Amino acid sequence: MKLHATPRRRGRGFTLIEVLVALGIVAIALAAGVRSTGALTRNAERQSDLLLAQLCAENALVAVRLSKQMPAVGDNTSNCEQAGRNLGVTLSVRPTPNPNFLRVEAQVAERDATLLTLSTVVGRY
Repeated sequence: MKLHATPRRRGRGFTLIEVLVALGIVAIALAAGVRSTGALTRNAERQSDLLLAQLCAENALVAVRLSKQMPAVGDNTSNCEQAGRNLGVTLSVRPTPNPNFLRVEAQVAERDATLLTLSTVVGRY
């Protein structure tokens, strides 16, 4: 009676190299996802900042337009609270070549960082 050696079956699992490559691919994909999520979050915060700044600037310019008299030439600083945030609004009134018009610029800042600048021309009524 002959004994035949049966060949050993190779395991059907993944090798260590294959597992490490797969983990590397997953890590790169997750890092890219985290980075893009961070960019989306920063963009949403920036849009929120600009919206609040635009509300403050437009409110200040509308107040100038609705006043019964021409504003005085010079700079005027005030505070504007929007959504629980305190923003600084600086109105700069400058003369134009035509004395019937003034250039008014509203600059909105938060912690010494300018968020938005809007300009308009105001005329005599």
